[in-house]
Amino acid sequence: MTGTVFGRLAFAAASAAFLAAAVAAQQTTAPPPTAAPASSAEPSAKNLKVLPMGIPRQNLIGVMQMMSSSLGVKCTFCHVGQSRETMDFASDAMKEKLVARAMLDMVRRINEQDFKVTEWSKSKVTCYTCHRGAAHPLTAAPKPGETPPPVEHRHEG
Repeated sequence: MTGTVFGRLAFAAASAAFLAAAVAAQQTTAPPPTAAPASSAEPSAKNLKVLPMGIPRQNLIGVMQMMSSSLGVKCTFCHVGQSRETMDFASDAMKEKLVARAMLDMVRRINEQDFKVTEWSKSKVTCYTCHRGAAHPLTAAPKPGETPPPVEHRHEG
């Protein structure tokens, strides 16, 4: 069971590696604590399904920033609310959040099963691998002589 939790955390951190290099330099190879958050002033995350409940806040923010950057979207793409102050991060009302969870699980499985990734820093697949800054990745190559549409034309949200 601990291996599964660590594997999921390793996947999450792997996905964030290209945006969280500074954070990564401060991390150890040991799995993060699964107990209470690092500071009693920091509220613990609620309703995490793919990421471990004990993920340190700094790592969670890094993962969220990686996803936002990889898809070229803001927090409101997956989370209910109009501003950071009004966000209901725990809500599952947005279908995009449910899709994101499934995609995170898919990327974790690919890295663990196909590439035998045991260290997040060696991840082969991330959100950016397919999305390339677009909310909806291209699923087919352009026809010969055509160029793909600009990323900004593939955004929705």
